[in-house]
Order: sequence, then C-alpha cells, then structure tokens
Amino acid sequence: MSDGSLDDGNGGAEQSADDRPVVYDLDPRCPFEDVEEGAMYHATVNGVVEYGVFVDLSEEVSGLVHESNLQGGYDRGDKLIVELETVRENGDLAFAERRPTDYRTVAVDHDNGINGDDLEAQVGESVRLDGEIVQVRQTGGPTIFQVRDGDRIVPCAAFEQAGVRAYPDVEIGDLVAVRGRVEEREGSHQIEVESLDVLDGEAAEDLQDHLDATIAEAAEPHDVEPLIDWPALDPLLEELEGVARQLRKAVLEGRPIRMRHHADGDGLCASVPLAVAIENMVEDVYADGDAARHLLKRLPSKAPYYEMEDVTRDLNHALESRERHGQQLPLLVMLDNGSTEEDTPAYRNLAHYDVPIVVIDHHHPDPEAVEGLVDAHVNPYLHGEDYRITTGMLSVELARMIDPSLTDELQHVPAVAGLADRSEADTMDAYLDLAADAGYEPADLRSVGEALDYATHWLRYSAGDPLITDVLNVDCDDRMRHEEIVDFLATRAERDVEDQLDAAMDHVEHESLDNGAALYQIDVENAARRFTYPAPGKTTGTIHDRKVEETDDPVITIGYGPDFAVLRSDGVRLDIPEMVEQLREDVPGGGVSGGGHLVVGSIKFVEGKREAVLGALIEKMAAAEIDEELHSSAALPDGV
Repeated sequence: MSDGSLDDGNGGAEQSADDRPVVYDLDPRCPFEDVEEGAMYHATVNGVVEYGVFVDLSEEVSGLVHESNLQGGYDRGDKLIVELETVRENGDLAFAERRPTDYRTVAVDHDNGINGDDLEAQVGESVRLDGEIVQVRQTGGPTIFQVRDGDRIVPCAAFEQAGVRAYPDVEIGDLVAVRGRVEEREGSHQIEVESLDVLDGEAAEDLQDHLDATIAEAAEPHDVEPLIDWPALDPLLEELEGVARQLRKAVLEGRPIRMRHHADGDGLCASVPLAVAIENMVEDVYADGDAARHLLKRLPSKAPYYEMEDVTRDLNHALESRERHGQQLPLLVMLDNGSTEEDTPAYRNLAHYDVPIVVIDHHHPDPEAVEGLVDAHVNPYLHGEDYRITTGMLSVELARMIDPSLTDELQHVPAVAGLADRSEADTMDAYLDLAADAGYEPADLRSVGEALDYATHWLRYSAGDPLITDVLNVDCDDRMRHEEIVDFLATRAERDVEDQLDAAMDHVEHESLDNGAALYQIDVENAARRFTYPAPGKTTGTIHDRKVEETDDPVITIGYGPDFAVLRSDGVRLDIPEMVEQLREDVPGGGVSGGGHLVVGSIKFVEGKREAVLGALIEKMAAAEIDEELHSSAALPDGV
C-alpha cells in the first residue's frame, strides 16, 4: 500500500509527490491485511470508555485510541484521523489521534480481488474484479457488462430498473473496478454488481499494463508439430501462427468472429475444425456458458468470392449487434475464398468501419488487388506452391494451434479436403494413412465429401450445425450416427447425380477445337433438371469426369445458363482468372466477372451477351496450349 516514507513527526504520514501526507480511507470490507503501522486512516468512533475510544477503520478493522493519545473529546459516531502505532501480539490495534494541517485522502479498495478462474469457488461471496469493459448489453432486466480481467471474461449484471441502462456513462474500453456478489445463473457464473467505478490515473495505467501483458501471453498459439512432414507447408505455417495469434487475441478481447467459407467440401473441412477450436477457446475464456453462440458465426458462401450480398448482410448484422447488444465490430475470417480481385469491392465496404480481415485460401490470387485491404493473407501461391495445398489442410493446422486437444478427431479431415478438392499432392498418401489410422478408407472419405456436398446443397445459406459436424465427424460424440448419416446422404447424392445425368447426357454437344481438345457444352438451364441436386456446377463437373473417362483427348467442358458458365478442363493449360480479365476487354458491355482455379472456375455475364462471351471464351480455349500431363485440380464451385 505504501508509496513513500513514514517518517513525518506528526503521525509518520506517507509523503506524496506534492509533499502532503496521505490519509487512507478504507473500503468497509477491507481486512486487517490492508493496514500497516505508521500509516494514517480515517476512523469512526464506535464506543467511548474511561481510558479512551474505540474506532472502526472498516467493518473488519477496529482498535483503541488510548486517552493519552487523544487530542479532544469524542462521542459515538464522531470522525477523526488516527495513526496505527502498534499491532500487539494478541492482534489488538493501538491508534493515536493525528490532526495534519494539510493532507490528501487515498481510497483503499477492498482487496478481495478475484480473476475469472476463481468464480466457481467464490459463489455467494462479495468480491472485486478489475478489468476492461468489452461488451455492454441491455436486457429486459439488468445491464450485462462483460469485463475482461486478463485471460477471462466475466459477465457482471447491474440492475437499475427493468430494461433501463445501468451506469450509462460506462462504455466499451473503459477500465473499471466492479464490486459485487458472485452468483450462479443457469449453469454459468456472474457478478451481481453493487458498485462499478471507472478507473483513471495510475490505477488505470497499472491495470492496462497488466491486461496487455496477460493478453499477449494468452494469445500465443500452441506449438504443435504439423500432422505430416511436408516442406511445402513450412512457410505457410509461420503465417498461420500469426493468424492463430490474431484469432486468439480476438477471443480474449471479446471481439466477435464472423467466418465466411466456400460452400464445398474443402470449405467445410476448413471452417468446421476452426470453428470448433474457437468455440472451445470461447468456453474457456468466458464465464458465460452461452457466449460462443453470440461470438462466432460460420457462414457458407455459394460463390468462390465474397459477394456484395454477403458483405452487406455481414455488415448490417455487425452494426445491429453493436447497437442492440453492445458488441464490438467483428473480425472477418475468409476460408477457401477471398484472394481475388472479385473480393475487393466487399473488402472496401468493410474498410469504412475498420473491420479486420484475414484470408486463408488456395485459389489463384490477385495479391496486388487485396494488398492493403486485408490484415493477413495465407495462400500457397504466394510461396510458389499451388492449389494442391488445400484450404482444409491449412485450416486443420490452424485449428490445432488454437486447440491442440482436437488433433485426434481432426486427423482424417485433411484427406477429406484433398479428395473433395481433387488435390494431386504427393503427400496425399500420408494424409490417407492418417485417415486410415482413424478408421477411414478412401471410399469412406469420398462418401464423407459427397455427404457434405449433398447436405450443403439443401442447407443453402445455412451453416447447418450440428448436422455438418456430425457428417464430418468433428465435435461429434456418436461415431455410429456419423457413419449412418454419411451413408444415407452419400447414397441419396449418388442417386440424384445418376438421375441428373440420365436426363442431361443426351443434350451434351461436342466439337473438336483447333488445338486438338475435345469441347463439350451443355445448356444446364434447359437440358438438366433445375432446383435440385446436383446444382449446375456439380452437374457440369460430373459430365466432365464422364467425358474424361471416355476419351484420351484433352477435354474442356462448359455448362452454361442464361448469364453464367461453369468451366472444367483436363489436359489444356487454361488460366481462367486471366481469361476473365481478357473477356472484360474483348466483350464491351458483357459484364463479365468470375474466376476460380486456373483450370476450374465459373464466370458471369450479361444475358444478352451470352453468345459473344461464350464465343470469345471458346476462341481462347482453342488457342490454349495442350499438356497431356495436366489434369483438373479442384472441386468445381457449387452453383452460380
């Protein structure tokens, strides 16, 4: 407690920077441990006897001022200043009255401070919690202040009137001292607030230093060995550690996380493990057991880029949550999309509100376009690698950096991602071996991927928890149920694909291009069943696979509709993102957009320019170089 010497002759008062002695004013709950000999205190007379007066410094600290040490007469309830002269062997305290001519009063708070980890043991106890306000939410009853005291966040309920904001001047980011009683509510713990004071000056600076140091330590990712030895991963792992640090810090700071991912097998293999890892950390950090539901949203995106429709929904939700629930603006995580120029309009929209963005993707990137708009961009192409390192493979390593306890239940997921996205990496055998150790044969993994694709088609824009977690067998507590649901969904998917091909194959048109490639085209809008599974993208991809099996020639397949086309290629060196750029110039007014992987992608255009766009596209395909060793590399984007 002391911050100066106790050598003043008039009571041994502590000296401050302005040379005035200090008189301490104890919180009523301060115990004996909060006082020391030689310090002065404000006291209240609680009894008068022949040989002096008894005084209270707090509810817990009392003692005698002997008549020889009194400078006046006092009655019960009178106030005076005393110095603690002696602590006797029996614990009694002996005081002497002091009357400093000029002094400053320093409040001594009750030192029964706790951290979030102590809540369960302190139920029913009066406590003090020092921390930072990270959320202020008004309910129909109390105002809930979420207070971060280091690596824990504690709900503190303050009641003014039903639905009326308590402590209206307290805002997010304020450093506060909360006093109240620990209570249990519906399986969670909270502090019912008796007082809430905003700290300033030295107390605030000390607390901020403590919080900064604590969060820096707690945000550090776990040091885990990658699931397989793959040198190509090495430069990406260091970047993933930075993302893990940013995600962990967001959780510790109470910042919501909004996760956008491509709605295909690789996107789900990337997002589900990461979401589970983050949810587990939220449960560790928050005393509120329901926090994960409000702080993390996993949202599939049909397009392989961030559409304006999606960003508008996300931004509106974030602003409403800030206004209605006192939340901070979120951290946006882009998985299996987000690397291309098509994403930049959405990013610029978020930049108006300083929403941080991290991207983990394996589509061919436009690094110059997204640079400066995102906080982190992890993509194998940026390190001389390519699509064969799928986003699911990367995200599983990221999830383990956040929660390494998930390792055993994630070891089959990279193989699902690789098969779903047709990775031809040399290390696929190593991933398949890992999956085999978990009881998955290649056929089982393909069934999981097909079941994910089928479920996602019908879920459309819904995340589908917990169905998707059961299908992928991540955070699933019933292996038999997982196997049964995968078998059911995969069987239905296979049936629906066969039905679609029975209707569509007779309508596929064929021609030979000048470079020797076989071109197959189908109007998927008029020559295939609509509004059912599979969607136009998968329908085109399945037709393409059939044609590749039937011929030894390089194969290109186009599935088109009124204003879109889905593209697949085997044995032809295409660069679909570059072709999209060229088509914008070649077809004025065509409204061309799109992209994807080099030989797998989709484009959009103005309906009235379809013939011009497709004609120019086919001319470019006919001029492309043939490579008999080149094969299609990734799952086709679902739908357009």
